[in-house]
Amino acid sequence: MKKMLLLAGLVSLLPVFCHAEDFLGAPLVPDTQITSRTDDQIVLKTNLSHDQVVSFYKEAMKEARDIKWRSWKAVSYIEDDGSRPWHSITISKEDASGATVTITKDNWSWIVGTLILRFTGVFVVLSLLWLGMSLSGAVMSRLLSGSEAKNPRQASPTGL
Repeated sequence: MKKMLLLAGLVSLLPVFCHAEDFLGAPLVPDTQITSRTDDQIVLKTNLSHDQVVSFYKEAMKEARDIKWRSWKAVSYIEDDGSRPWHSITISKEDASGATVTITKDNWSWIVGTLILRFTGVFVVLSLLWLGMSLSGAVMSRLLSGSEAKNPRQASPTGL
C-alpha cells in the first residue's frame, strides 16, 4: 500500500518536472521562458532571433497541411486553416532581448464571427446584383415600350 501511494505521489509530481514540448499540439521553441499561460493562450520569451524562431517553426511544420504563413512589419503570423486545436502562432520581431512567441487556441467567437461576416458579404453582393438587375430591367422595359409607341406597325406581328 505504501509503495502504491509513493508511486501515485511521484506520478502526480511528474508534470511539474517535465518541460512541455507543445501547447495544444503546436510545438514550443526550446529554451524559452513561459511569460503567461492560460487554457486559450501561451506567451513565450526566447533569446533567439525572429529568423531563428521562424526557421524552427518552418522545420517543425514542413509536413503540415492547411498552414498559412504571413509576414508583416512587426510580426510573423502562422495560421491554421485546418482542424488543429490551436489557431495561430504569432512571432514578434525581436527587440534587444529576443523574440516573443504567442500561441492562441481556436475559439468559437472567431469562427462564428467569420461565418457572420461571410453571410453578410454574400447577402450584400446578392442585394447589389438584384438592384442592378431591377434597374436595368426597368430601363430596358421603358426603352422597348417607348419604341413600340412610336412605330405601331413594326410593333404588331401582322403589320396592319
